[in-house]
Amino acid sequence: MSITLSEVKIAIIGLGYVGLPLAVEFGKKYPTLGFDINTKRVEELKQGHDFTLEVSADELADSAFISYSCDVEALKSSNVYIVTVPTPIDEHKQPDLTPLVKASQMLATVIKKGDVVIYESTVYPGATEDVCIPQIEKNSGLVFNKDFFAGYSPERINPGDKEHRVTNILKVTSGSTSEIADFIDSLYGSIITAGTYKASSIQVAEAAKVIENTQRDLNIALINELAVIFNKLNIDTEEVLKAAGTKWNFLPFRPGLVGGHCIGVDPYYLTHKAQSIGYNPEVILAGRRINDGMGAYVVSQLIKTMIKRNIGVNGANVLVMGLTFKENCPDVRNTKIVDILSELAEYDTNVDVYDPWVNPSEAKDEYGVELIVKPKNSHYDAVIFAVAHNEFKALSNDDIKGLMKTDHVIYDLKYMLDPQLADIRL
Repeated sequence: MSITLSEVKIAIIGLGYVGLPLAVEFGKKYPTLGFDINTKRVEELKQGHDFTLEVSADELADSAFISYSCDVEALKSSNVYIVTVPTPIDEHKQPDLTPLVKASQMLATVIKKGDVVIYESTVYPGATEDVCIPQIEKNSGLVFNKDFFAGYSPERINPGDKEHRVTNILKVTSGSTSEIADFIDSLYGSIITAGTYKASSIQVAEAAKVIENTQRDLNIALINELAVIFNKLNIDTEEVLKAAGTKWNFLPFRPGLVGGHCIGVDPYYLTHKAQSIGYNPEVILAGRRINDGMGAYVVSQLIKTMIKRNIGVNGANVLVMGLTFKENCPDVRNTKIVDILSELAEYDTNVDVYDPWVNPSEAKDEYGVELIVKPKNSHYDAVIFAVAHNEFKALSNDDIKGLMKTDHVIYDLKYMLDPQLADIRL
């Protein structure tokens, strides 16, 4: 290991919700290349625009030492490579490491002796050293921990959160040798004001990342199951949670759809690894089944209520407010709103989807969803408030009633409406 912080030249591989904020922060202090295979993305960033809205035009301009490219040759001048590509699951809910493998194979064509590769993408324990590093060794001819080195520092980006940013979230770091671990910790420590935590090994850091969201997933699954029970008992779940929340150590989780790039995905990486060593993780998978079934449950509640009120289901006009996986951000990755749409389609309803945060072309390309420009007045038999965007919270009771036919059902999935207005709450 011979690189010092004064000699660092960084390349960030993947400029999505994780990679871009990181690149911008490093680019304030070190020569930094933001690399992405999406040429449109690179051109937009060169023009000072981030469609994810994670980084403002001013913040992009303030990153004095950053440049952007989709040319692999441009990577050769770097000596520290940070990989922030997606790690999704496939249709069988198995880890899809294809982006990570391809990124590693690409790095093998540019990496040099003494260089360091740091992975931030969520993986199962062991993936960095068992899957990624062999790709670099095989395609570069270099020897791991002799010619090049590696580390793992799990991302903790929270899309749409303007309070918890990359610099003020404590960063876990790790390295393939003790010297590399110190170097990587110092590198991140130079930009992370919240500080760093140096894990004892790469596998510990990988495991820490994957259980962060597994823990949240299980907590939400518990609350979702409680909501189902309380609904059957005709007890208001939100009122129960408020009462229980008066105890100092009761955790403030709420029921709902579990989508996005982390909570609904990461547990499957851990369960995959567990099953590969002969252990069936019953609790984790049970939580996943509950959370993955909530879209169907929401629609079943809606349809039952419509039938009880003699509102015709076949051909009914239903408005779904929101498509993103969370409020006040344009992120539609792994959104579970599409589960609601699929279930509604089974009943031959006419569904309008409205979300002012989402790019209509992205909704169409990713999910085949045609967003409406504006909801229609006096048109809907039912409306589901599925995402708690500020724009939706700002609607008055009269605004909402103005969308509805005389006989209607309003489903408040996010506890955002006047309780007297909502006919159903999860």
